[in-house]
Amino acid sequence: MTNIEINTSIVQIPNNGLQIDAYVAQPVLSGTFGAVMVFHEIFGVNSNIRDITELIAKQGYVVVAPAMYQRIAPGFTADFSQKDIGFSPEAFRLGLQYYQQVKYEEILSDIQATIAYLKTLPNVKASGIGAIGFCFGGHVAYMAATLPDIKATASFYGGGITTSSYGEEIPTINRTREIKGAIYTFFGTRDVYVSQSENEQIEAELKKHQINHRVIRYDAEHGFFAGLFVDKYPFLKQHPSYNPDAAADAWKHVLELFQNNL
Repeated sequence: MTNIEINTSIVQIPNNGLQIDAYVAQPVLSGTFGAVMVFHEIFGVNSNIRDITELIAKQGYVVVAPAMYQRIAPGFTADFSQKDIGFSPEAFRLGLQYYQQVKYEEILSDIQATIAYLKTLPNVKASGIGAIGFCFGGHVAYMAATLPDIKATASFYGGGITTSSYGEEIPTINRTREIKGAIYTFFGTRDVYVSQSENEQIEAELKKHQINHRVIRYDAEHGFFAGLFVDKYPFLKQHPSYNPDAAADAWKHVLELFQNNL
């Protein structure tokens, strides 16, 4: 089932007094569907993330992209569709500034609130939820994978997994043993932000704990998936590392992951 009709909306997900803005895309068809969470890069829930959310929904999933900067910078996006922003130095500076302020327990709490929201939707299957994220969101997706409700995770070039955990002393990689579902991790061999050593450590830890996983590497740089919708925005200041061949192949693996586990 591909390219089915969907509708989209912006919702607020409650979390102990906080209202988390989230972009939702879901099939118009009646029935129940697997659910997927999409976690953004440091640029917020921008047009690229919204497009990815819609693309996954068109495969037959209920998909939600929560704003992980809600506490720090409500409404922030460096939106691809804004001609003068895109991947500008100012957007990078702001996104990085907010990234450096997030806290592990708060992120985990927001993930759990998003899962709880999905479970309230009558068209969501009860069998499990998927997650996908990029860069900052790739790390967030790896965190989400440690929760029992998560059955399939696609983590793209997640930064800091081996060295940090957003204010916690124990890096996120040390929680790998808690992953119960399948996880695919995607890396570029020329990534200057996530080294080969780091992704090899992740692979070793996944093997050590016998996690159902794949580690997929491309001759590409960091952010190779960003820019998948360049044709939609002819003036787009796309990510300079966008690699169309790597992105297309990775997308096939993402579909495989979700189809086999959700």
